[in-house]
Amino acid sequence: MDSRALVTEYVRLGLRFDRLRSGYVDAYTGDPLLRRRVGNEAPPVPSELAAQARRLLAALEDTDLAESRRRFLQVQLTALECAARGFAGARIRFADEVEAYFQVRATPGDVDEYRQAHRELDELVPGPGPLADRMAALRERDRIPPERLEDCVRALASALRDRVRGRFGLPPQETVGFRIVTDQPWSGFNRYLGDFRSLVAINADTGPRAANLPHLVAHEAYPGHHTEHCRKEAGLIDRRQHLEHTISLVNTPQCLLAEGLADLGLHAAIGPGWGRWAAEILADLGVEFDGELAERVEIASSGLLAVRQDALLMLHDQGADETEVVDFLRRWLLVPERRARHLLRFMTDPLWRAYTCTYVEGFRLLRTWLEHGPPGATSADRYRRLLDEPLVPETIRTEIAARIPVFTR
Repeated sequence: MDSRALVTEYVRLGLRFDRLRSGYVDAYTGDPLLRRRVGNEAPPVPSELAAQARRLLAALEDTDLAESRRRFLQVQLTALECAARGFAGARIRFADEVEAYFQVRATPGDVDEYRQAHRELDELVPGPGPLADRMAALRERDRIPPERLEDCVRALASALRDRVRGRFGLPPQETVGFRIVTDQPWSGFNRYLGDFRSLVAINADTGPRAANLPHLVAHEAYPGHHTEHCRKEAGLIDRRQHLEHTISLVNTPQCLLAEGLADLGLHAAIGPGWGRWAAEILADLGVEFDGELAERVEIASSGLLAVRQDALLMLHDQGADETEVVDFLRRWLLVPERRARHLLRFMTDPLWRAYTCTYVEGFRLLRTWLEHGPPGATSADRYRRLLDEPLVPETIRTEIAARIPVFTR
Protein backbone atom coordinates (compact mmCIF):
# COMPACT_ATOMS: atom_id res chain seq x y z
CA MET A 1 0.00 0.00 0.00
CA ASP A 2 1.47 3.37 -0.95
CA SER A 3 1.72 6.14 1.60
CA ARG A 4 -1.13 8.29 0.29
CA ALA A 5 -3.47 5.29 0.11
CA LEU A 6 -2.60 4.29 3.67
CA VAL A 7 -3.29 7.78 5.00
CA THR A 8 -6.61 7.86 3.13
CA GLU A 9 -7.58 4.50 4.64
CA TYR A 10 -6.68 5.79 8.12
CA VAL A 11 -8.98 8.78 7.62
CA ARG A 12 -11.70 6.52 6.24
CA LEU A 13 -11.36 4.25 9.28
CA GLY A 14 -11.73 7.22 11.63
CA LEU A 15 -14.88 8.35 9.82
CA ARG A 16 -16.32 4.85 10.22
CA PHE A 17 -15.76 5.09 13.98
CA ASP A 18 -17.96 8.18 14.01
CA ARG A 19 -20.77 6.15 12.45
CA LEU A 20 -20.28 3.51 15.13
CA ARG A 21 -20.35 6.08 17.95
CA SER A 22 -21.31 9.65 17.18
CA GLY A 23 -18.73 12.12 18.43
CA TYR A 24 -15.69 9.91 17.85
CA VAL A 25 -14.57 12.35 15.18
CA ASP A 26 -13.79 15.53 17.06
CA ALA A 27 -13.00 17.48 13.88
CA TYR A 28 -12.81 16.73 10.16
CA THR A 29 -11.48 19.17 7.58
CA GLY A 30 -10.73 16.76 4.76
CA ASP A 31 -12.43 15.91 1.49
CA PRO A 32 -16.23 16.10 2.03
CA LEU A 33 -16.73 13.55 -0.76
CA LEU A 34 -14.78 10.97 1.26
CA ARG A 35 -17.05 11.57 4.25
CA ARG A 36 -20.16 11.20 2.08
CA ARG A 37 -18.87 7.94 0.65
CA VAL A 38 -18.22 6.54 4.13
CA GLY A 39 -21.69 7.71 5.16
CA ASN A 40 -23.18 5.68 2.31
CA GLU A 41 -21.41 2.45 3.26
CA ALA A 42 -23.12 -0.40 5.09
CA PRO A 43 -23.15 0.12 8.88
CA PRO A 44 -19.66 -0.59 10.26
CA VAL A 45 -18.99 -3.81 12.17
CA PRO A 46 -16.66 -3.35 15.16
CA SER A 47 -14.67 -6.55 14.59
CA GLU A 48 -14.06 -5.52 10.98
CA LEU A 49 -12.86 -2.09 12.10
CA ALA A 50 -10.38 -3.77 14.46
CA ALA A 51 -9.12 -5.95 11.60
CA GLN A 52 -8.76 -2.87 9.36
CA ALA A 53 -6.70 -1.14 12.02
CA ARG A 54 -4.41 -4.17 12.33
CA ARG A 55 -3.93 -4.32 8.55
CA LEU A 56 -2.97 -0.65 8.42
CA LEU A 57 -0.55 -1.12 11.32
CA ALA A 58 1.15 -3.96 9.46
CA ALA A 59 1.29 -1.93 6.24
CA LEU A 60 2.96 1.04 7.96
CA GLU A 61 6.41 -0.60 7.93
CA ASP A 62 6.46 -0.82 4.13
CA THR A 63 5.64 2.83 3.45
CA ASP A 64 8.06 5.65 2.71
CA LEU A 65 6.44 7.92 5.29
CA ALA A 66 8.80 9.95 7.45
CA GLU A 67 9.44 8.48 10.90
CA SER A 68 7.38 11.16 12.67
CA ARG A 69 4.36 10.36 10.49
CA ARG A 70 4.71 6.59 10.94
CA ARG A 71 5.01 7.03 14.70
CA PHE A 72 1.89 9.23 14.80
CA LEU A 73 -0.18 6.81 12.71
CA GLN A 74 1.07 3.81 14.70
CA VAL A 75 -0.15 5.12 18.05
CA GLN A 76 -3.42 6.37 16.57
CA LEU A 77 -4.17 3.04 14.93
CA THR A 78 -3.26 1.15 18.11
CA ALA A 79 -5.86 3.20 19.97
CA LEU A 80 -8.51 2.58 17.31
CA GLU A 81 -7.82 -1.15 17.25
CA CYS A 82 -8.34 -1.38 21.01
CA ALA A 83 -11.54 0.68 20.87
CA ALA A 84 -12.96 -1.47 18.07
CA ARG A 85 -12.27 -4.65 20.03
CA GLY A 86 -14.09 -3.12 22.98
CA PHE A 87 -17.06 -2.22 20.79
CA ALA A 88 -17.04 -5.83 19.55
CA GLY A 89 -17.46 -7.05 23.13
CA ALA A 90 -13.91 -7.92 24.15
CA ARG A 91 -13.20 -7.63 27.88
CA ILE A 92 -10.33 -5.17 28.29
CA ARG A 93 -9.00 -4.07 31.66
CA PHE A 94 -9.56 -0.37 32.12
CA ALA A 95 -5.86 0.37 32.74
CA ASP A 96 -4.97 -1.47 29.51
CA GLU A 97 -7.65 0.45 27.64
CA VAL A 98 -6.25 3.76 28.86
CA GLU A 99 -2.71 2.74 27.89
CA ALA A 100 -3.80 1.73 24.37
CA TYR A 101 -5.80 4.91 23.91
CA PHE A 102 -3.32 7.43 25.28
CA GLN A 103 0.17 5.85 25.57
CA VAL A 104 0.20 6.41 29.33
CA ARG A 105 -0.35 4.19 32.34
CA ALA A 106 -2.95 5.68 34.67
CA THR A 107 -1.68 5.39 38.23
CA PRO A 108 -3.34 6.41 41.52
CA GLY A 109 -2.42 9.66 43.19
CA ASP A 110 -0.93 10.14 46.64
CA VAL A 111 -3.40 10.85 49.45
CA ASP A 112 -0.60 12.53 51.43
CA GLU A 113 -0.29 15.07 48.60
CA TYR A 114 -4.03 15.69 48.82
CA ARG A 115 -3.76 16.28 52.57
CA GLN A 116 -0.87 18.71 52.02
CA ALA A 117 -2.92 20.59 49.40
CA HIS A 118 -5.78 20.87 51.92
CA ARG A 119 -3.40 22.26 54.53
CA GLU A 120 -2.14 24.89 52.09
CA LEU A 121 -5.68 25.82 51.07
CA ASP A 122 -6.70 26.01 54.70
CA GLU A 123 -4.10 28.73 55.22
CA LEU A 124 -5.04 30.62 52.06
CA VAL A 125 -8.84 30.66 51.95
CA PRO A 126 -10.30 33.33 54.23
CA GLY A 127 -13.35 33.12 56.46
CA PRO A 128 -14.63 31.04 59.39
CA GLY A 129 -15.65 27.42 59.44
CA PRO A 130 -14.50 24.21 57.74
CA LEU A 131 -12.38 24.44 54.61
CA ALA A 132 -15.10 22.96 52.38
CA ASP A 133 -17.52 25.69 53.49
CA ARG A 134 -14.95 28.42 52.89
CA MET A 135 -14.15 27.04 49.44
CA ALA A 136 -17.87 27.03 48.63
CA ALA A 137 -18.16 30.64 49.77
CA LEU A 138 -15.13 31.63 47.68
CA ARG A 139 -16.58 29.95 44.61
CA GLU A 140 -19.91 31.66 45.17
CA ARG A 141 -18.23 35.07 45.39
CA ASP A 142 -16.43 34.37 42.11
CA ARG A 143 -19.52 33.18 40.26
CA ILE A 144 -20.24 35.15 37.10
CA PRO A 145 -23.86 36.34 36.70
CA PRO A 146 -25.44 34.37 33.82
CA GLU A 147 -26.40 37.55 31.97
CA ARG A 148 -22.73 38.63 31.90
CA LEU A 149 -21.16 35.29 31.05
CA GLU A 150 -20.99 35.69 27.27
CA ASP A 151 -19.56 39.22 27.53
CA CYS A 152 -16.88 37.95 29.93
CA VAL A 153 -16.00 35.08 27.60
CA ARG A 154 -15.62 37.40 24.62
CA ALA A 155 -13.56 39.97 26.54
CA LEU A 156 -11.11 37.33 27.77
CA ALA A 157 -10.92 35.74 24.32
CA SER A 158 -10.15 39.09 22.68
CA ALA A 159 -7.36 39.85 25.14
CA LEU A 160 -5.91 36.33 24.85
CA ARG A 161 -6.10 36.46 21.05
CA ASP A 162 -3.97 39.62 21.02
CA ARG A 163 -1.41 38.00 23.29
CA VAL A 164 -1.30 34.74 21.32
CA ARG A 165 -1.05 36.50 17.98
CA GLY A 166 2.11 38.26 19.17
CA ARG A 167 3.61 35.32 21.08
CA PHE A 168 2.88 32.34 18.80
CA GLY A 169 1.31 33.70 15.62
CA LEU A 170 -2.14 33.08 14.16
CA PRO A 171 -3.46 32.94 10.59
CA PRO A 172 -4.93 36.38 9.83
CA GLN A 173 -8.32 34.98 8.82
CA GLU A 174 -8.90 32.84 11.95
CA THR A 175 -12.04 33.39 13.99
CA VAL A 176 -13.89 31.84 16.95
CA GLY A 177 -17.61 31.97 17.64
CA PHE A 178 -18.93 31.44 21.17
CA ARG A 179 -22.25 30.21 22.51
CA ILE A 180 -23.57 29.43 25.97
CA VAL A 181 -25.18 26.00 26.42
CA THR A 182 -26.60 23.80 29.19
CA ASP A 183 -27.08 20.08 29.93
CA GLN A 184 -23.70 18.81 28.74
CA PRO A 185 -21.19 16.48 30.49
CA TRP A 186 -18.29 18.91 29.86
CA SER A 187 -17.44 22.48 30.91
CA GLY A 188 -16.46 23.71 27.47
CA PHE A 189 -16.14 22.27 23.99
CA ASN A 190 -14.32 23.38 20.85
CA ARG A 191 -15.81 22.36 17.52
CA TYR A 192 -13.22 23.08 14.85
CA LEU A 193 -14.97 23.80 11.55
CA GLY A 194 -11.97 24.08 9.26
CA ASP A 195 -10.75 27.08 7.28
CA PHE A 196 -9.38 28.50 10.56
CA ARG A 197 -12.82 28.71 12.24
CA SER A 198 -14.04 27.27 15.54
CA LEU A 199 -17.28 27.27 17.48
CA VAL A 200 -16.73 27.12 21.24
CA ALA A 201 -19.55 26.16 23.60
CA ILE A 202 -19.40 27.10 27.30
CA ASN A 203 -21.60 25.09 29.66
CA ALA A 204 -23.46 27.43 32.01
CA ASP A 205 -24.56 24.49 34.20
CA THR A 206 -21.07 24.18 35.70
CA GLY A 207 -21.40 27.67 37.21
CA PRO A 208 -18.47 29.40 35.46
CA ARG A 209 -16.45 31.50 37.87
CA ALA A 210 -14.19 34.49 37.35
CA ALA A 211 -11.28 32.43 38.73
CA ASN A 212 -11.60 29.58 36.24
CA LEU A 213 -13.09 31.25 33.15
CA PRO A 214 -9.68 32.55 31.93
CA HIS A 215 -8.37 28.98 31.95
CA LEU A 216 -11.45 27.70 30.13
CA VAL A 217 -11.25 30.32 27.37
CA ALA A 218 -7.50 29.77 26.98
CA HIS A 219 -8.08 25.99 26.87
CA GLU A 220 -10.74 26.08 24.18
CA ALA A 221 -9.50 28.98 22.05
CA TYR A 222 -6.26 30.93 22.62
CA PRO A 223 -3.70 29.31 22.74
CA GLY A 224 -5.48 25.96 23.19
CA HIS A 225 -7.59 23.86 20.83
CA HIS A 226 -8.51 26.53 18.28
CA THR A 227 -4.94 27.78 18.00
CA GLU A 228 -3.55 24.25 17.65
CA HIS A 229 -6.06 23.37 14.93
CA CYS A 230 -5.31 26.59 13.02
CA ARG A 231 -1.55 26.19 13.12
CA LYS A 232 -1.67 22.50 12.17
CA GLU A 233 -4.09 23.25 9.32
CA ALA A 234 -1.79 25.98 8.00
CA GLY A 235 1.42 23.95 8.46
CA LEU A 236 0.93 20.19 8.50
CA ILE A 237 -2.10 20.10 6.17
CA ASP A 238 -1.91 23.02 3.75
CA ARG A 239 1.86 23.34 3.38
CA ARG A 240 3.09 19.79 3.99
CA GLN A 241 0.03 17.78 2.88
CA HIS A 242 0.05 15.50 5.94
CA LEU A 243 -3.59 14.60 5.41
CA GLU A 244 -3.80 12.33 8.47
CA HIS A 245 -4.24 15.56 10.41
CA THR A 246 -7.47 16.41 8.60
CA ILE A 247 -9.20 14.20 11.16
CA SER A 248 -9.06 14.47 14.96
CA LEU A 249 -10.25 11.45 16.91
CA VAL A 250 -11.14 11.17 20.58
CA ASN A 251 -9.65 8.41 22.73
CA THR A 252 -6.30 8.56 20.96
CA PRO A 253 -2.83 9.85 21.94
CA GLN A 254 -3.55 12.90 19.78
CA CYS A 255 -6.05 13.95 22.47
CA LEU A 256 -3.70 13.46 25.41
CA LEU A 257 -1.28 16.04 24.01
CA ALA A 258 -4.07 18.34 22.82
CA GLU A 259 -5.67 18.45 26.28
CA GLY A 260 -2.34 18.83 28.04
CA LEU A 261 -1.28 21.80 25.91
CA ALA A 262 -4.74 23.36 26.26
CA ASP A 263 -4.70 23.02 30.06
CA LEU A 264 -1.33 24.78 30.07
CA GLY A 265 -2.59 27.46 27.70
CA LEU A 266 -3.15 30.31 30.15
CA HIS A 267 0.32 29.85 31.59
CA ALA A 268 1.83 29.76 28.09
CA ALA A 269 0.02 32.92 27.00
CA ILE A 270 0.12 35.00 30.20
CA GLY A 271 2.26 33.21 32.79
CA PRO A 272 2.61 34.39 36.40
CA GLY A 273 0.31 37.29 37.10
CA TRP A 274 -2.58 35.87 35.11
CA GLY A 275 -4.91 36.48 38.08
CA ARG A 276 -4.34 40.22 38.19
CA TRP A 277 -4.48 40.37 34.36
CA ALA A 278 -7.87 38.64 34.28
CA ALA A 279 -9.23 40.68 37.19
CA GLU A 280 -8.52 43.92 35.35
CA ILE A 281 -10.32 42.70 32.22
CA LEU A 282 -13.39 41.45 34.08
CA ALA A 283 -13.58 44.53 36.31
CA ASP A 284 -14.42 46.57 33.18
CA LEU A 285 -17.55 44.40 32.89
CA GLY A 286 -18.53 44.86 36.52
CA VAL A 287 -17.28 41.42 37.61
CA GLU A 288 -14.97 41.63 40.63
CA PHE A 289 -12.70 38.88 41.98
CA ASP A 290 -9.40 38.61 43.78
CA GLY A 291 -7.09 37.54 40.98
CA GLU A 292 -3.99 37.22 43.15
CA LEU A 293 -5.83 34.95 45.59
CA ALA A 294 -7.19 32.90 42.67
CA GLU A 295 -3.65 32.37 41.42
CA ARG A 296 -2.41 31.23 44.85
CA VAL A 297 -5.40 28.90 45.26
CA GLU A 298 -4.65 27.40 41.85
CA ILE A 299 -1.06 26.65 42.88
CA ALA A 300 -2.17 25.01 46.13
CA SER A 301 -4.89 23.04 44.34
CA SER A 302 -2.39 21.59 41.87
CA GLY A 303 -1.72 18.92 44.48
CA LEU A 304 -5.25 17.64 43.84
CA LEU A 305 -4.69 17.04 40.12
CA ALA A 306 -4.93 13.25 40.32
CA VAL A 307 -8.14 13.11 42.39
CA ARG A 308 -10.34 12.84 39.29
CA GLN A 309 -8.20 10.02 37.90
CA ASP A 310 -8.39 8.19 41.22
CA ALA A 311 -12.16 8.44 41.01
CA LEU A 312 -12.04 7.07 37.47
CA LEU A 313 -9.95 4.09 38.55
CA MET A 314 -12.26 3.47 41.51
CA LEU A 315 -15.23 3.43 39.15
CA HIS A 316 -13.92 1.38 36.24
CA ASP A 317 -11.02 -0.64 37.66
CA GLN A 318 -11.97 -1.29 41.28
CA GLY A 319 -15.75 -1.69 41.00
CA ALA A 320 -16.68 1.12 43.40
CA ASP A 321 -20.29 2.24 43.28
CA GLU A 322 -21.24 5.74 42.19
CA THR A 323 -22.09 6.94 45.69
CA GLU A 324 -18.61 6.03 46.92
CA VAL A 325 -17.04 7.86 43.98
CA VAL A 326 -19.15 10.97 44.55
CA ASP A 327 -18.16 11.02 48.22
CA PHE A 328 -14.49 10.66 47.25
CA LEU A 329 -14.71 13.60 44.83
CA ARG A 330 -16.55 15.75 47.35
CA ARG A 331 -14.04 15.04 50.09
CA TRP A 332 -10.83 15.70 48.21
CA LEU A 333 -11.89 18.27 45.62
CA LEU A 334 -13.93 20.16 48.23
CA VAL A 335 -16.88 20.45 45.86
CA PRO A 336 -20.63 20.17 46.44
CA GLU A 337 -22.54 17.04 45.45
CA ARG A 338 -23.94 18.69 42.32
CA ARG A 339 -20.46 19.34 40.95
CA ALA A 340 -19.23 15.86 41.92
CA ARG A 341 -22.16 14.28 40.08
CA HIS A 342 -21.43 16.40 37.02
CA LEU A 343 -17.85 15.05 37.02
CA LEU A 344 -19.25 11.53 37.46
CA ARG A 345 -21.54 12.04 34.47
CA PHE A 346 -18.49 12.65 32.27
CA MET A 347 -16.70 9.62 33.72
CA THR A 348 -19.63 7.31 32.96
CA ASP A 349 -20.45 8.62 29.48
CA PRO A 350 -19.82 5.77 26.97
CA LEU A 351 -17.69 7.98 24.74
CA TRP A 352 -15.83 9.97 27.40
CA ARG A 353 -15.39 7.45 30.23
CA ALA A 354 -11.59 7.18 29.90
CA TYR A 355 -11.03 10.77 28.79
CA THR A 356 -10.37 12.27 32.23
CA CYS A 357 -6.90 10.69 32.00
CA THR A 358 -6.00 13.07 29.17
CA TYR A 359 -6.35 16.06 31.51
CA VAL A 360 -4.39 14.48 34.35
CA GLU A 361 -1.63 12.64 32.50
CA GLY A 362 -1.44 15.10 29.61
CA PHE A 363 -0.94 18.03 31.98
CA ARG A 364 1.68 16.15 34.05
CA LEU A 365 3.63 15.07 30.99
CA LEU A 366 3.68 18.39 29.16
CA ARG A 367 4.28 20.49 32.26
CA THR A 368 7.44 18.46 32.93
CA TRP A 369 8.50 18.68 29.28
CA LEU A 370 8.00 22.45 29.15
CA GLU A 371 9.92 22.95 32.39
CA HIS A 372 12.97 20.95 31.27
CA GLY A 373 13.86 22.18 27.82
CA PRO A 374 17.26 22.15 26.11
CA PRO A 375 19.61 25.09 26.64
CA GLY A 376 18.59 28.14 24.67
CA ALA A 377 15.00 27.00 24.04
CA THR A 378 12.34 29.15 25.68
CA SER A 379 9.06 27.78 26.99
CA ALA A 380 7.35 29.65 24.14
CA ASP A 381 9.56 27.83 21.62
CA ARG A 382 8.60 24.50 23.12
CA TYR A 383 4.90 25.31 23.34
CA ARG A 384 5.04 26.32 19.66
CA ARG A 385 6.34 22.80 18.89
CA LEU A 386 3.23 21.36 20.52
CA LEU A 387 1.07 23.59 18.34
CA ASP A 388 2.89 22.71 15.13
CA GLU A 389 4.40 19.22 15.24
CA PRO A 390 2.82 15.72 15.19
CA LEU A 391 4.34 14.72 18.52
CA VAL A 392 3.28 11.63 20.48
CA PRO A 393 3.53 10.91 24.22
CA GLU A 394 6.47 8.52 23.83
CA THR A 395 8.49 11.19 22.04
CA ILE A 396 7.78 13.61 24.89
CA ARG A 397 8.86 11.02 27.48
CA THR A 398 12.06 10.29 25.58
CA GLU A 399 12.96 13.97 25.46
CA ILE A 400 12.24 14.37 29.17
CA ALA A 401 14.40 11.35 30.02
CA ALA A 402 17.27 12.92 28.09
CA ARG A 403 17.06 15.91 30.46
CA ILE A 404 15.96 14.08 33.62
CA PRO A 405 17.49 10.57 33.58
CA VAL A 406 15.41 9.43 36.57
CA PHE A 407 12.12 10.28 34.84
CA THR A 408 9.97 7.14 34.78
CA ARG A 409 6.41 8.23 33.97
